[in-house]
Amino acid sequence: MDPVPPLAVTLSRLEELIRERGLERSEILSPMELSAKAALPEDTVRTLLDGREPIPDTVNDRVRARVRFLADAYLARTGRRMSDLAAAISQQLGVSAFWARQVCSGEKIPSVQLLHGLVGFFGIEEGEAFFTVPAAEALNNVLMPLVTALQQAPYPGAARGFVASLSGYDDVRAIALRQAHDLPQERWNVLNATLKALLELDANEAGQ
Repeated sequence: MDPVPPLAVTLSRLEELIRERGLERSEILSPMELSAKAALPEDTVRTLLDGREPIPDTVNDRVRARVRFLADAYLARTGRRMSDLAAAISQQLGVSAFWARQVCSGEKIPSVQLLHGLVGFFGIEEGEAFFTVPAAEALNNVLMPLVTALQQAPYPGAARGFVASLSGYDDVRAIALRQAHDLPQERWNVLNATLKALLELDANEAGQ
């Protein structure tokens, strides 16, 4: 496996690709969207995108903050209350609802066993490391797939719709990336139309 480049190298490559594809930087490097994907404060993302160092933190700080970030996102997405989330975690992971609520609010640090359970509960593909890696590495993990997507877009005009379509469909992302070099322009148009329809369908269902 090739070594993962540092964030500065990833950002430099992204800037090149954005220029080559004629894209807007704000379309690809949106602090708000990157904040949600990396479970980092938006100010921290802006700091990193500007090439500056964020405020130093500890592993415990990261774990508390990222669990709280995921909990807040869950509540915003589902419209449920913190007590509902704590009850669901309590039932699924076998801890007290009181302890689950303290962990989700960022007041307490989860045990290794509970952290492992939270990976499954929130569907974190990166595993426990998602909660513990430094901010620069967390952001880099989110940006690397964007580099891959832009590099493999078969023609400049495909990049904008393709990258936008990758925001929420991991299965489609994997398939599209594997086929990226083989799709002619007309096939990409079909793919982008399909992804757009899926996004609209998901938005309509969420609004019902």
